[in-house]
Amino acid sequence: MADERLFCFGLGYSARALAARLKGQGWTIAGTARTIEGCAELIAMGYEAHLFDGTKPMDDRGLAALMAAGFVLSSAPPFNDDPDDGLEAGGNDPVLRHHGADLADFASCPSGAVRWLGYLSTTGVYGDHQGGWVDETTPPTPATDRGGRRVLAEQAWLGLRAADGQGLPVHVFRLAGIYGPGRSPFDALRAGRAQRIAKPGQVFSRIHVDDIAQVLMASMARPRAGAVYNVCDDLPAASSDVTAFAADLLGLGPIPEIPFEQAQLSPMARSFYADNKRVANRLIHDELGVDLAYPDYRAGLCAILDAEGARAG
Repeated sequence: MADERLFCFGLGYSARALAARLKGQGWTIAGTARTIEGCAELIAMGYEAHLFDGTKPMDDRGLAALMAAGFVLSSAPPFNDDPDDGLEAGGNDPVLRHHGADLADFASCPSGAVRWLGYLSTTGVYGDHQGGWVDETTPPTPATDRGGRRVLAEQAWLGLRAADGQGLPVHVFRLAGIYGPGRSPFDALRAGRAQRIAKPGQVFSRIHVDDIAQVLMASMARPRAGAVYNVCDDLPAASSDVTAFAADLLGLGPIPEIPFEQAQLSPMARSFYADNKRVANRLIHDELGVDLAYPDYRAGLCAILDAEGARAG
């Protein structure tokens, strides 16, 4: 799939993992950042950069880059408001609010240039299942306002497909907790900010950023318009177990647990503990043929530490 073009709304942490792989295969990558400084950072990485902060549409140059892409990815989160313009006009999704009409025109283009469109959502749409398993057939029952906004955004993106199956080839990816280089328990431990929080029975699903890229590439190679995929590893686990394992790898010794009620957490961090579920990922294995590089947090954390050692050496 060389000589292809990918356009990313929000070329951030997860999207960059995909972009780096595709760039190495000869793809042209274009994407957006919310600030001039962010655009400069993308340019330094060898990507085309376009300013888009969600408050107004891109300029003509950005729109031209979008319309030239055969593959489009959106990782832009929903707005925190409840706009009056409604779901049909883009609702709480900044991309659809400002470029929904452009994308609709894109879908009706005779050339049918776009072959795959991905939207990065979250497993938070499932809400709380008291530690039980959920899969893609489980109806979303978000427990937080943030999860509710994601459900609306998913519906808006999937709504770009017509009832007869025509329209944009939209795919939704519900990501579990993301970790990877520069965004792992090691960083919090080294900074002295790590807390080993104990909440009996609480588990989380997670996914290494490189495996997100792998899943997206597998879907791009085998598109199924309207598909929804859970993107997580094979082992849901308590956050206290993950922190303890990371601390042991760093040779820090045992870290005492802190009861959840006593933990120092931001309102957003505390809200994550409102959901308790195990997320099934069989569909990415069976349909997309994905063999995760990091099937559990132990493999992922060991790889991050090994890579740090290799760079230091």
